[in-house]
Amino acid sequence: MNARHTLLIPLCLAATWLVWGSTYLAIKYALPSFPPYVLSGTRYLLAGGLLLAFLKWRGAAWPTGRQLGNTALIGFLMLTLGNGMTCMAEQTMPSGAAALIVAGTPLLTVVLSQFLGGRASRLEWCGIALGMVGMVLINLDASLAEDPRGVGLMLAACLAWAIASVLMPRLDLPAGPMSAAMQMLAGGLISLPLALLGGERFPESPQPQAIAALAYLIVFGSIVGYSAFVWLLRNVRPSLASSSSYVNPVVALLLGGLVADEAVGWPLLAGMGVILAGVALIGWASARRA
Repeated sequence: MNARHTLLIPLCLAATWLVWGSTYLAIKYALPSFPPYVLSGTRYLLAGGLLLAFLKWRGAAWPTGRQLGNTALIGFLMLTLGNGMTCMAEQTMPSGAAALIVAGTPLLTVVLSQFLGGRASRLEWCGIALGMVGMVLINLDASLAEDPRGVGLMLAACLAWAIASVLMPRLDLPAGPMSAAMQMLAGGLISLPLALLGGERFPESPQPQAIAALAYLIVFGSIVGYSAFVWLLRNVRPSLASSSSYVNPVVALLLGGLVADEAVGWPLLAGMGVILAGVALIGWASARRA
């Protein structure tokens, strides 16, 4: 691993941990004006288009036909299904609670990877187990029991995200940021027709805070955060790349409590502490195997 990679790993982890943790609250602020699949589709279509225009300006090569098909598959799983269902769930679910359920994604990722020849170390399994203990503590909070539809949508989103996380390192995809750009374009191009077929429409007079939230999701949540995640999946172990699923709830809960007055009880706080311990163990195990 060269010095550039050594520097990029913590920077990309910080982007997926901190920036993505804040996107759950941004989605909450955007939803009063933008229906869920209109929001998700617009976000990724614009983000992917902007990133693609920049890359072509820098002279990047076009992907091959096979790479385009692969990026469309990943974009559909991660963004059309994963993010789209998250937006649907947040119509009724607190942003912090939605992020908490996503903490189960690394476990699904490791379990699914075993069917494709992956082998998690004992330390990684211990870290994942700690994360799941944290999820159990979090689910003792009564707020999650009030919205079974939202919980179901989030679990389905986690499964789609985990499948894509396992497939991505095994597929022929464009190099560098071009992969993220094409995945976001595919996710947006699939999501918007689904939105229209589902009866969603673009708002005539969106609220200023919703427009600001959408802009934040495009620039920071998508161009910065998603590009960092795609780079991590190609350069570190899947368990470390997916560790954002453990840290995002911490950030989302804190922001939801401080900014949106979402309730934060003792089960949530206790679960956050255990989850962070699991993240640290996964990171240590991945560093030892690098």
